[in-house]
Amino acid sequence: MTIPIIDTHQHLWDLSKVEYSWLVPEYGPLYRTYIPAELEPQRIEAGVTATVMVQSANSYADTVYMLDQADFHDWMIGVVGWTPLLDPEETGKALERFTKHPYFKGVRHLIHEEPDTHWLLQEPVYESLQLLADAGLAFDVVATKHEHMECVPVVGEKVPNLRMVIDHLAQPPFTEGKPGQWGEDMRIAAQNPNVFAKISGLGTASGDWEGWNANSVRDLVNWSIELFGAERCMCGGDWPVSVLAGGYVKAWTIYKEILAERPEAEQARVLHGTAEAFYKVALPS
Repeated sequence: MTIPIIDTHQHLWDLSKVEYSWLVPEYGPLYRTYIPAELEPQRIEAGVTATVMVQSANSYADTVYMLDQADFHDWMIGVVGWTPLLDPEETGKALERFTKHPYFKGVRHLIHEEPDTHWLLQEPVYESLQLLADAGLAFDVVATKHEHMECVPVVGEKVPNLRMVIDHLAQPPFTEGKPGQWGEDMRIAAQNPNVFAKISGLGTASGDWEGWNANSVRDLVNWSIELFGAERCMCGGDWPVSVLAGGYVKAWTIYKEILAERPEAEQARVLHGTAEAFYKVALPS
């Protein structure tokens, strides 16, 4: 039996239509336009049924671009966009506008690009996140440092009905040989039943872009599933960032190899069930 797969972390960027302030020539192969036509054959080869697109810029233009693409590709079933969280009034207006689109499922802000690592811990942000929660929308946390993870339990207390997912497992360490501070941060986050974990971006996080394989990330993946439970774990291919570490198909081949070692019910949860519940999306009919 083939288990459907929802890729919960897929980007698009078109340099002719949207400004991505972080995307500079130093990023090498990432510094160009990536559109659905390039991903589609890779998606099919990887066995991915559908995808959720995630914002790449703190702008309405990026959100609108993704929503437009979802209108034309039936395998794009969700969009995690952006609203100005520091302005609750404007966020409210944006949500009123975007939630009219059936594929708008959540919001993300590039907090790892903010000078203040505790950027989330601001009253206006709490107010905006409360609006998200009340609208039934999810929030993606792009945490790359301990300080970012410190924010997760605080936000959980301030906005208890907000569903959050930790993107890329918060950039786990690959050199320490044990969970360390990252593991403690994840354990604290997992105590909130509304916090989920996204198994994605592990190839680039590993630092061994060419050599990473199932053996190098198996323990991390299994540890995370044991901590959060399969019902709070999901997977993402992180295209096109994954081109830096062997590509989209390689990432999915590795994740599927590891998950295949777990019970089928858990596989189904991680590969599509959790995504359906968290983002409130449905597999294409």
